[in-house]
Amino acid sequence: MKVNYKYVRIQGLELAENTMYAKGIFSMCWQLIQDEVMEGEDADLYREIDGWFAENLPWPPPCKNQEKVVCFFKTENSEEMMKMIRPALWLLERYHHPYFLVYTNTPGEIVYEDKYQVAVKVPGYLKIEKVQENWSPQD
Repeated sequence: MKVNYKYVRIQGLELAENTMYAKGIFSMCWQLIQDEVMEGEDADLYREIDGWFAENLPWPPPCKNQEKVVCFFKTENSEEMMKMIRPALWLLERYHHPYFLVYTNTPGEIVYEDKYQVAVKVPGYLKIEKVQENWSPQD
């Protein structure tokens, strides 16, 4: 049985500080550059990739306003976007940085949409109603 998904997001294991949601591919690559893990020609390659996306992919207003949103590519129009992002995936692999392609039909509450992507509100934080007192690993 083939399932057709509407949205895809490339994300990692680490959480973004502003959303507490898994970082997306752009944040992961920039972090490798800022941490001086990715250098030289690889960093230049990523800057070219990022520049192409800056010119060709609208920057959602909720992202500009640093609202707690995450973006998903629309699979129906993502062929060109995914073609251009493949070198960034290669860079993540080159630096042994884990990533996941998350496919879904229900990304959450959509607050922005254009031809290529949607931005959705980040789900709420984990709510802990009761903490067991005096807990220890031996319990």
